Amino acid sequence: MERILFGDNQFFGVNHMSEEKARAQAMQFRDTTAIVRVLDQAYDAGIRVFMCTTHDRVGEIADIVRASPERYRDLQFYPCMPYAHKYANSIGEVGMLETLRRFAPGSIVDALIRGAISAVTQDAEKLAQLLVDAEMKRFVGLKTPIVFLQNVVTDLLLGLKLYDMFAVFARHVREKYAAEAGFITMNLPTLVNALARAGISNPIVCANVNKIGFRMCGGVEAYREVIASGLCRPIAMSALASGAIPPSEAIEWVCGLEGLKSIVFGASSRTNILQTKQLIEQYWGMAP
Repeated sequence: MERILFGDNQFFGVNHMSEEKARAQAMQFRDTTAIVRVLDQAYDAGIRVFMCTTHDRVGEIADIVRASPERYRDLQFYPCMPYAHKYANSIGEVGMLETLRRFAPGSIVDALIRGAISAVTQDAEKLAQLLVDAEMKRFVGLKTPIVFLQNVVTDLLLGLKLYDMFAVFARHVREKYAAEAGFITMNLPTLVNALARAGISNPIVCANVNKIGFRMCGGVEAYREVIASGLCRPIAMSALASGAIPPSEAIEWVCGLEGLKSIVFGASSRTNILQTKQLIEQYWGMAP
């Protein structure tokens, strides 16, 4: 697993502190070529991982990367699925059952719709596999060594105590895509315990990790203990708390956490990419 990862929130109008900034970024990156330009800047700065959602426009980026294999020979994608807004929009347009048909066509869905309610439990694993396969189609031919389950699903399964589904996901991405499973969460301490109960040892887990406890369910000290425990391979996201903490202060604090394996960050300009990367290298004592 690489130590410095480049994220995609800024490309799709996601900012947890400012709706105005989110709208401005959405306008800035309304053209896919603008996204690729910034991705190129991160790649040329030595960042080799693009941790991204399965947004439809990521498929366009994947096409560009596939078309230039020499240019992007070292680029890895860490897909994060599902892209919740896509499913939510579809449910609003055509309803739940038609959404299942749209994204996971086949006899399983048809059987459920015909009323085979008793089959729901035994078919849940197959349905999950179909949905993962549908999302992974856009990454065919690309390097995807880690595949993440987005927090909207991770934390739903966590709340419902459906821990076995974590194992289903991990097993499927390992067997079909030769990849490790990763899990994104807003509740790192509880998730690590649940993954252990599901039989997943030393899992890759991505969570908000920042000095002020922004979107860190359980609090800073609980996170610090889990990160230092060696029970998981933690990745910090939102280290700057969506801009609430000055970059140098934020990165110094995060890099000082014992046991932290990686940091993922987003940026919309070459200057910000280089500044953040240099700060991480400085505080982690990495050779630039």
